[in-house]
Amino acid sequence: MTGGAPGGPELFGAREVAELLDRHQLRLHKHLGQNFVVDPNTIRRVVRLAALSADEHVIEVGPGFGALTLGLLPAVRKVTAVEVSADVADVLRAVVDERAPGWADRLDIHVADAAAVDLGGLAPDATALVSNLPYGPATTIVLDVLERVPLVRRLLVMVQREVGERLAAGPGAAAYGLPSLRVAMNATARVVGNVSAEVFFPPPRVASVLVEIVRRDDALALDRQDEVMALARPAFEQRRKMLRSSLRTLLDDDAFGRADVAPTMRPEQLDLGAWLRLVDVCSRQPRSSAP
Repeated sequence: MTGGAPGGPELFGAREVAELLDRHQLRLHKHLGQNFVVDPNTIRRVVRLAALSADEHVIEVGPGFGALTLGLLPAVRKVTAVEVSADVADVLRAVVDERAPGWADRLDIHVADAAAVDLGGLAPDATALVSNLPYGPATTIVLDVLERVPLVRRLLVMVQREVGERLAAGPGAAAYGLPSLRVAMNATARVVGNVSAEVFFPPPRVASVLVEIVRRDDALALDRQDEVMALARPAFEQRRKMLRSSLRTLLDDDAFGRADVAPTMRPEQLDLGAWLRLVDVCSRQPRSSAP
């Protein structure tokens, strides 16, 4: 048993999770990505890195039995927790009522699939998302928040290392791809720390990282993002090919020249500015009917 922040609720570890599973006769489901954070030091680290203010409303996706929730509740005005399992949500409520009764009224629990629900509708005034995200839908959730929940200005998420590297990658990096570009159109992202498998229950077979994502004040309008994706998607689907080949039905060599982009480049070499120049050139030329 380990303490939380001074004056805050007591945090818990792997032994308590095992006891909760046994007491409520629950078992973990691998397909739901149920790897719960059970290390109080990691919880405190996450809350510190999130740099939350006391008047904020935070979305937490995949709270599990509430290890991170207990750390967040004293730090903010409200936490909206979105948990896919009704049984786990029931245990979460019981844990908070038992360990943090003074903060229980700050918690709003929704039983829903966060990758399919309107998070902005559940928490319309939320300004941050802080979560240990389920591995499978992590990318979908992050991109959905960036593109559809504009009031959320900051995200601090714990994700599989490969996912985190893709979200934060810049042009030229091996991990740079469509998710990286979609993040860049809305925000800046960086990996801010590694997370050991030993802080989870049960320990996953993959490494994890913490990723900080901060929304840009000049985020692209959604229609502009759609235009970028209409060019970038076919290029990244053939990422080993030169742009001259993968985009041959949309742009000719003269168009690449007007955009100041070499047609011999590959999609992972282009930054957002280059994609925007290609979009502008593409919109001013008739589409080719070449095969």
